[in-house]
This record gives sequence, structure tokens and C-alpha cells, in this order.
Amino acid sequence: MSRAYHRTSPKPHPGASVIDYRIDTPLALADILRVLDASGIQRPTHDSARIGRMFKAADIVVSAWSGDTLIGLCRALTDFSYCCYLSDLAVDQAFQRRGIGSGLVERLRAALGDEVSIVLLSAPAAMGYYPGLGFAPAGNAFVLKRTR
Repeated sequence: MSRAYHRTSPKPHPGASVIDYRIDTPLALADILRVLDASGIQRPTHDSARIGRMFKAADIVVSAWSGDTLIGLCRALTDFSYCCYLSDLAVDQAFQRRGIGSGLVERLRAALGDEVSIVLLSAPAAMGYYPGLGFAPAGNAFVLKRTR
């Protein structure tokens, strides 16, 4: 059963609508691919089966909706007790700069509770974004990069 959260866009604009946030609502693969492509982040959307597996294996997915249109999402892997890896945070560029990304992270954090740390790997272009959401840089991370 999904939980819905509602919040009005913090920067109203003509025709602004209420953004509906949902946790673990099933998402159509075509909608996921569209949002990932429209967000500007780099994901292997040419390999829809891989994207499908990525989202099927997620422990929690928070989505943002404008009416019936998926406009943002975050996908995370977690034990719900100690740590969470925020693997994807994507908002359609047509809806960016309206607080939707921070709304997705806020809902994720609320669902996880205050015992769980959220960690992520940032794209170089987004390094300045995450401190504004309260993330602190971590100099103690290590990565074994994928080969494809």
C-alpha cells in the first residue's frame, strides 16, 4: 500500500499545481525512462531491461507527480535500520528548481526515520546541489566502478 504526501510547489508560477509525492507506488517503465532522460542525469536508458531490474530491486522508491504525470523519482537501497544508498534522484528538467528534488529526499528521509544515514554518489555537475539539502561531503568513501 502506498503512502501519498502532498505539498505545493515552493516557487509558485502561473498554472502551478500541487505536487503529489508517493512512496512505493508501482511505476511504468516507460515513465521511469522518460523522467530519467528528461532529467539530464546519465543512466543507461537505452537498456530498458537493465533500468527495469534497477527499479525492481529497489527497497524504496519515492515518486513525484503532477496530476497523472510522473515528474520525479528517487530510488534507494536500504536496510531500514542503519544506512540507505540513494542511487537515483531525478526530476524532469521542465519541473526543476521548484523544490521537487528536495521534496523527494524529505519524503525518503521521513520514511526511513532518524536512525538511518543516507549516502549517495553525486554526478560532478550536482556537487553543489546536495549540501543545500543538508548532505555533508564524505572523504572516506571508496568505489569499485562498474565495467559497463
